Amino acid sequence: MIISAPHQFNEDDLYVNLRSVLGIPLYLKCEGFNFAGSIKHKAALAMVEAAERNGVLSAGSVLVESSSGNLGVALSMIAASKGYRFVCVTDSRCNLGARRLMEALGASVHTITEPDPEEGFLGARLDHVRRLCAGDPRYVWLNQYTSPDNWGAHYRLTAPPLAGSFPGLDVLFVGAGTTGTLMGCARWFREHRPEVRIVAIDSVGSVTFGGPPRSRSIPGLGAGVRPPMLDESYIDDVVMVPESDTVRMCHRLAARGFLFGGSTGTVVAGAASWLEAHRTHRTYRGEPTAVTISPDLGERYLDTVYQTNWVQGIYGDTAGGDAGPGGVAGTAVTGPAVPEPAA
Repeated sequence: MIISAPHQFNEDDLYVNLRSVLGIPLYLKCEGFNFAGSIKHKAALAMVEAAERNGVLSAGSVLVESSSGNLGVALSMIAASKGYRFVCVTDSRCNLGARRLMEALGASVHTITEPDPEEGFLGARLDHVRRLCAGDPRYVWLNQYTSPDNWGAHYRLTAPPLAGSFPGLDVLFVGAGTTGTLMGCARWFREHRPEVRIVAIDSVGSVTFGGPPRSRSIPGLGAGVRPPMLDESYIDDVVMVPESDTVRMCHRLAARGFLFGGSTGTVVAGAASWLEAHRTHRTYRGEPTAVTISPDLGERYLDTVYQTNWVQGIYGDTAGGDAGPGGVAGTAVTGPAVPEPAA
């Protein structure tokens, strides 16, 4: 393959069979192999190209977006390639590695240090973006939280190849952040493969599915403001994962040579808990065919999830040892009351 722009390359046809790693029937779709280093490459490119087609972006435009890290890196890469200025509004939970990547790519990074009293860091970030746009007409806010091009990218580019790789798929686990990946995949499977069960994975402390807000330290999944694009009618179950389980799972995977990011630790922990809870369920003859999506790799988390002092300072000595299926303890399997699919 020969490319002339970084966004022209994205390898997403790689799956890890976690049976030999964790002893659970689960395939992990790896989305971190592109120049942005995460699944956010897809949504970022789709939103920028839509803004170009619609005439919103011009040579003097300044892209601005709120991001906890990965989308900011993806937009930094695309902006550098296409010649746009980019301002990322993030907060103090953003990994140092992600901030440095954005700055290395020429982006300006504004870090919010005080959360909104009611809507947390996300609410404070969005307020700052609105003030920037109100004060200067050159600013163009793509708004990943409401843009149909966010979920549309995954409807077109994530779900169909996954379905092609697993024609017998029973369960798909997807993490919930902006819910772009979740809603894009859920909508596609509802229309084309409605028998596939969609399970959303979220972090304890997120308000996305109506839970009480709580302090969270790992960026990526979860939200302090309910995502506008979320439609729970497309979702069959929800699993809430404590961040201590996220850390434990990341370390278990790393111990077998797979260094993944915090969001991956969360979705794998949630999937493992759900699979254990449904291990003897009548719905499936034998084991279900199950896939979850890994948004990114682990290098950006070396100063946090994989740093002993950081982990112990926030969660105590939680990274070692096993506790339940896949080394998961305390993960809550919840969700809407939906009928089980026919056997």
